[in-house]
Amino acid sequence: MRCKICGKKPIIYMPHHRLALCKEDFILWFERYTQRTIREFRMFTEEDSILVAVSGGKDSLALWYVLRKLGYKADGLYIHLGIGEYSERSREKVEKFAGKLGGKLIVVDLKEEMGGIPELERVSSREACSVCGLVKRYNFNKVAREHGYTVLATGHNLDDEASSLLANVIQWNVKYLGRKHPVLEEEEGFVRKVKPFCKFTEKETALYSLLNGIDFIEEECPFSEDATTLFFKDVLYKIEEKFPGTKMRFYLEYLRKVHPKFKEKKEGKVRPCKVCGEPSPADVCPVCRMKEKVRGIKIISDGA
Repeated sequence: MRCKICGKKPIIYMPHHRLALCKEDFILWFERYTQRTIREFRMFTEEDSILVAVSGGKDSLALWYVLRKLGYKADGLYIHLGIGEYSERSREKVEKFAGKLGGKLIVVDLKEEMGGIPELERVSSREACSVCGLVKRYNFNKVAREHGYTVLATGHNLDDEASSLLANVIQWNVKYLGRKHPVLEEEEGFVRKVKPFCKFTEKETALYSLLNGIDFIEEECPFSEDATTLFFKDVLYKIEEKFPGTKMRFYLEYLRKVHPKFKEKKEGKVRPCKVCGEPSPADVCPVCRMKEKVRGIKIISDGA
């Protein structure tokens, strides 16, 4: 097997693209494919100011790196989740990377704002991963709005999107199926959200990161061990091994044939939260309610 572009020995073969590439051509292909995806879904232009949500993992750091390399105005946002040593190591990776990249990094420390994920899980009826997702989405939007960014970009890859889609199809969760798209437009207090890596596999983003010397955290979050998404990722991985290209077809055909027919069910009008002003389905948003519970527990503990 030879690199399809130059004939050298390849470092990767992507069966879903029927494409073998050497190191240099893979890096170039990856960057061009990112640009093509951005244009295909009309995610943003050179005029937009982009905030990239970075976690310290391969996908988000690679996304920040690529967007800057392509000439976009992109800064980083790191949410310190207060998950012990894992969060400390993640923050260290992100700050070191930002210094190397020469990019602006905004850090939000949940421990200071409202308590970390372990504390928030204890006061919530949700599981840790659900609490984490809620708090991150809240802060992504809040910080982007406060700092005047027009776009919020995340590093979700094809494996993330296909596994999430499969989980929602199995449950026929119409509300979330209506939002399964690489671009969520700005509306009702929400900034535009985009996923430029939605057509790359996890293997491809990992290889791009390694080839460009991006130092990312390799360990999984301690709370993700029993996450449903990992189960569905494993299911799709097994299907992909036998039928290459299944993940890509499943996701892209959904976007092309099914997504246009879904209309998101809205359970009431979104309004500004009376406490923080962020968009909320109720007078007080779920995050502010959690904050109040945490404060109540602290007051009781201090009094005792």
